[in-house]
Amino acid sequence: MTKVDFYILPDTTLEARLNFACRLAETIYRKGYQLHIHTQDESMARELDELLWTFREDSYVPHRVAGDAMDPAPPVTIGWEAVPEPGVQAMLNLNDEIPEWFSRLERVAEIINQHQDVLRTKRACWKTYKDRGYRVEAHKL
Repeated sequence: MTKVDFYILPDTTLEARLNFACRLAETIYRKGYQLHIHTQDESMARELDELLWTFREDSYVPHRVAGDAMDPAPPVTIGWEAVPEPGVQAMLNLNDEIPEWFSRLERVAEIINQHQDVLRTKRACWKTYKDRGYRVEAHKL
């Protein structure tokens, strides 16, 4: 069964949320997982794509935005609509909603900051996971 982790940030900004997403993506990648980062829309995907190259000088997270051709495919993809490629084991969900296909994955990570809209939508996600019987764990940062 899919394990779900919520990372709770003290910050209120989207910038802080995306920066933490980059650090978490790097950690997940280094642990050897195939990762899909599920964004709200293409604009967020492109912003995260750029940030993954610059968030830390000594970092390298091989990735591509869904729809961009790259062969061989890197271990990290960023998308907003499509179901991730076969073999993906983990998802970092930056979307307001839980995608229908999440249960195909071993791990799901949700990032909450203290912005009221994010708190509201992610509380609903927490409830949905719990109501469906998934193991959910919170990590206050």
